[in-house]
Amino acid sequence: MNVPKGTVERLRTMLPTLNEKQRRNLLALEAKSLGHGGITVISEISGYSRKMISSGIRRLNSSGIQDSRIRNKGGGRKKKEKEYSTLKKEIIKRVDSSTRGDPESALLWTSKSVRKIAADLKKNNYNISHPVVARILKDERYSLQANKKTHEGCKTPYRDAQFEYINEQCKAFIREGQPVLSIDTKKKELIGNFKNGGQEYAYQGSPEQVNAYDFLSDALLKAIPYGVYDIVRNEGWVSIGISNDTAAFAVASIKKWWHGIGRASYPNAKKIMLTADCGGSNGVRVRLFKKELQQLANELKIEISVRHFPPGTSKWNKIEHRLFSFISQNWRAKPLLDLVTIVNLIGNTRTNAGLKVCCEVDENIYPTGIKVTKKELDSLNIFRDNFHGDWNYTMKPQM
Repeated sequence: MNVPKGTVERLRTMLPTLNEKQRRNLLALEAKSLGHGGITVISEISGYSRKMISSGIRRLNSSGIQDSRIRNKGGGRKKKEKEYSTLKKEIIKRVDSSTRGDPESALLWTSKSVRKIAADLKKNNYNISHPVVARILKDERYSLQANKKTHEGCKTPYRDAQFEYINEQCKAFIREGQPVLSIDTKKKELIGNFKNGGQEYAYQGSPEQVNAYDFLSDALLKAIPYGVYDIVRNEGWVSIGISNDTAAFAVASIKKWWHGIGRASYPNAKKIMLTADCGGSNGVRVRLFKKELQQLANELKIEISVRHFPPGTSKWNKIEHRLFSFISQNWRAKPLLDLVTIVNLIGNTRTNAGLKVCCEVDENIYPTGIKVTKKELDSLNIFRDNFHGDWNYTMKPQM
C-alpha cells in the first residue's frame, strides 16, 4: 500500500507530544483514512500494536473523540495494594515493629528507610518499589520524624511546685516594679575561621570558605558568652569572657548589666530577682556564686534574690528561647573571626517583639579552683525561703 508522505511526517512529529488517548485517536484516524489494511500499515510505521489501533477505532466508532477519559474504566496498572492484599499490613508491621523493639523484626537495628523496607519486602516475594512504600506510609499518616527531647530523666520532687513558686515570685517582683532577670552561660564559641551552623543567601557556587577542622589549636581564643535577660523590658546583656566560666565571671556580668542598663532602667530598685539553672557557674551548690552575690549586694546596697530551676529543667529558663536562640539565628553561617565580629553580631540581634541586646568583652582573668570555706559561707547574710530554701534564697546587704 502506498502511504502518503504526509501521514508518516504527521505521525513522527505528533506522536511524541501526545498523551495515551490522543495517540490512540490519531493512529485510529490515520488507519481509517487508509481503508483496508490501514491498521497493519500504521502499526508498522508507528511501532504501536494492532490491538491498540483497533481499540482506538472501536472507541471512535462508539463514542467519538469527545470522551474525556484517557483509558477505559478500570484500565491501567492496578495499585500494588490490590495486587497484594496484605501489603499495607506488612509495611506498617515493619515500621512499628522496629519502633517498638520486636526482636524478630528484620529492620530492628537498621535505618527504616523506604528503600530498606522495599528491599525487605522483595525478599518476601512482594514485587514493589520504594515510591510505593513511601506513598502507602503517607496515606497512613506516617512521616519522617526527628527525635523530640521530652524526657527529663528522674523527675525531681517539688519540680512542678518550684515552677509555680518561681512564677508567683516573678509576678510579685514585677508588680513592685523590681527587675526580674534570667541568667545563664551560652555555648562557648571558638573564635577564628571556623564553620558556623546554618545557611545564608550568597551568590550560587560561592560559599564562605572556612577551616575544614575545628581544632582548638587553630582558634584565636575561646569566647564565653554570659547572658543577663530582663524578662519585663525584653532587653539582654551579654558579657564575652575570654578566661574561664566561673561564678566570679557570672556575677561580674550581672554587675556589668546593672551599670550598663539596669541602673537607668530601674532607678528606684531595692531588690533584684535572678532565675538561674541548678548547675553551671551559677549553680545551686556553688559557694563562690553566693559569696560573689553577697559582695555585689553589699556594693549596690540592693537585695538579690535567687530562684533556681530544678535539676534537668534548664530548657525552661527564659533566656534560652528569648535571647540565646535569636543570637544563634543572627550569626548563623557567619564565621566568628574575632571578638569584634561576635560583639557586633550579638549587639545587632533584634526581633519583631522588640528585643534589644547590649554586648561587651570582659577581658578580666577569672581563675578556677577558688575554694570557699564553710566558715565563709556561714558568714554570708543569706536568708532562705521557707519553701525549698536551697533553691530559693536572698542575699541581703551586710551593714
